[in-house]
Amino acid sequence: MEAFPIQELALPIALGGHDIIGQARTGTGKTLAFGAALLQRIEHGGKEPRALVVAPTRELALQVTDDLLVAGGKLGSRVLSVYGGRAYEPQISALRDGVDVVVGTPGRLLDLVKQKHLDLSKVEILVLDEADRMLDLGFLPDIERIIDRVPAQRQTMMFSATMPGEIVALSRRYLTRPTNVRAESHTESDATPQVVQHVFQAHQMDKPEMLARLLQAEGRGLTMIFCQTKRACDRVAADLAQRGFDAAAVHGDLGQSQRERALRAFRNGKIGVLVATDVAARGLDVDDVTHVVNYECPDSADTYVHRIGRTARAGKEGVAVTLVDWKDLTRWKLVNGTLGLPFADPEETYSTSPHFFAALGIPEGTKGKLPKEQRNGRAGLDAEELEDIGETGKVRSNGRDRDRDRDGERERPRPRRRKRSRTRTRAGQPVEAAATEGEAAADDTVVDAVATERKRSRPRRRTRSGKPAAPAAGAAEASQTA
Repeated sequence: MEAFPIQELALPIALGGHDIIGQARTGTGKTLAFGAALLQRIEHGGKEPRALVVAPTRELALQVTDDLLVAGGKLGSRVLSVYGGRAYEPQISALRDGVDVVVGTPGRLLDLVKQKHLDLSKVEILVLDEADRMLDLGFLPDIERIIDRVPAQRQTMMFSATMPGEIVALSRRYLTRPTNVRAESHTESDATPQVVQHVFQAHQMDKPEMLARLLQAEGRGLTMIFCQTKRACDRVAADLAQRGFDAAAVHGDLGQSQRERALRAFRNGKIGVLVATDVAARGLDVDDVTHVVNYECPDSADTYVHRIGRTARAGKEGVAVTLVDWKDLTRWKLVNGTLGLPFADPEETYSTSPHFFAALGIPEGTKGKLPKEQRNGRAGLDAEELEDIGETGKVRSNGRDRDRDRDGERERPRPRRRKRSRTRTRAGQPVEAAATEGEAAADDTVVDAVATERKRSRPRRRTRSGKPAAPAAGAAEASQTA
């Protein structure tokens, strides 16, 4: 088996115990570049962890854990992943039994440290994976708190696909004479060269039809579709399901067990299409992903690179399709210019455009619904068991508490709902509206009764020709007026 360039460059340095700043494209083996050295250098069998890997998202933490378990199988390495959304008890129990390597997200790591369940005083090797993504998610203060709890005498390795200025400043502060390793030429584009890229200017109303026909292209295998918001993910996945495709959504509003089930079903080929926000754009390594579709224009060049990096992994080839709406043309031109791509003016394209069919290898006559004879070719999402993981927090929540870990996804603000509203009676007095329909009806009856009683008992102020009216006459007039 031939090693990737980042592995050839980084492994000798890492095995020598030196600090590293590693930069390489996504999908080129960065995990094993630090993982193999980490497992070889640490002492196994102790109670406290000797190595700590910090990852920005739960999905990446799981991916790194799986890779390390495979790499350290013969060594008997005990690797534990800790992240929000799962119950604390199994993670605490594993820490009590002793682990060699802990892989986790910043929020849950700090929670376990503060609760005195995780002891970082024996950590010899610290790895910051996808450091730029952690910066994007606002984890920089948490990273600094974690580093402050790790011994100063340690080996630190920082790996990422991009290195913005803040990450460089972080490396200068916490790394000791690091060796910079870059596994590609400076003249190469940041976009993955093994990916055949297509960019079309599409109309928002025509995108669902274009997507359905694109998914029937010749040679299409597993496909990932990226949206900007969680609601868009749900909408696209539901639409594809109606059109006959085996699709599922993954985003931060889903419970952790739901997210893991969808990812397992996708990895195992039980569903063919995964619709995701950028939470899945980092570190997700799935074999045989042939197509990536940017259903909505990415907001930055880095996001574009990481999205299309889900295909053409490990030297394979893939196809990336970006659908740019009219309102997103300016943003796309910035992405295009940053990466030096030749798509500054994407061609106007519709679901019936001949060049759309020709470019993607879509058979002539393909419609926007999957033919019935081609449906149910996969087991589907329901074939994957929904695991009971003792989830913490709500399944769908507006908040981003530390326990659930931030996913960095965009969402439109939701209007606040008032539990009680105020209404006014005929007498002008405010009355609290009831919370239930039955109570509301009862309150309306009470309000009407109170208003009627006050009206009857109200002293009469009108006069006839300047003289007070007689009571009987006043009552008769009042009834006529009413």
